[in-house]
Amino acid sequence: MPEAGTVAAAFVTAAGTLRQAGVETPELDARLLLCHAAGLSHEAFIAGAREALLPDVAARLDGAIARRLNREPVARITGSREFYGRPFALGPEALDPRPDTETLIEAALDLVAMKGWQAKPLKLLDLGTGTGCILVTLLAELPLACGVGIDLSPDALTLAAANAGRHGVSSRVSFVAADWLDATVGAFDLVLSNPPYLAAGEIPGLANEVAAFDPRLALDGGADGLEAYRRIAARSRHVLAEGGRLLVEIGPAQGEAVAEIFAAAGLKCDDRGGVRRDLAGRPRVLVAGVDLSRDFLAKKDLENGDISG
Repeated sequence: MPEAGTVAAAFVTAAGTLRQAGVETPELDARLLLCHAAGLSHEAFIAGAREALLPDVAARLDGAIARRLNREPVARITGSREFYGRPFALGPEALDPRPDTETLIEAALDLVAMKGWQAKPLKLLDLGTGTGCILVTLLAELPLACGVGIDLSPDALTLAAANAGRHGVSSRVSFVAADWLDATVGAFDLVLSNPPYLAAGEIPGLANEVAAFDPRLALDGGADGLEAYRRIAARSRHVLAEGGRLLVEIGPAQGEAVAEIFAAAGLKCDDRGGVRRDLAGRPRVLVAGVDLSRDFLAKKDLENGDISG
């Protein structure tokens, strides 16, 4: 057993407390919270395990453990989440980024490479930007690109702007308070979104880490979980540049339904790479462009009363 009053002893006690409370990863959570409370890196934590735990660090650790026992996620306690290898500040006004959303980044970067757009000054649009993790990451990866992030929450936009500054892309990004694509103008090469896609009735059954700490605005996709996709699809044709693509994160069972919504709005899923899977092999990202097929254009002419043929 480690000597009482040391960093190592505090870790053992914290991990035991979390384990007894049924927290799934007690050792990992205890280490992360202890490092946060003490301002230590993982390496410094190991090297200083036998050192005395200072009283102020002990107090901060006790507070952090109490919050974790209330099922507050570790990233919200520490105020930071790593996404695609970069740290992003978190706040109560935005969704805690998930590793699954990195699939959206990979899909976008693969598309840029496939189209040979690396040297093109791309215009990006991020709908429901939240922390800004999607847009800021892509701007960091694509140094010639610029972008616009849209969110209904002014507080989320403030957070996203701070993250843009943290990663040196502030000069190439602007953030706008708006409701999806309402009043959005311009032609964008990539329109991206991780919209709320849970059915409203599912939310009460979520783990407390999600239901109690992620903003409902970022979770609730309406009665069937598809409302945001309808809103996005309705105007995407009007903001996509020629050859541009819309990339959205989807729930694992939503691919067919979202593709149908897009098709009705004149958006066609790519024949190759139209559905990207996450690391668990589940459908996670849908990629679509404007449908320019004769069949679709003829259908729209009929709907608009043009029967000149």
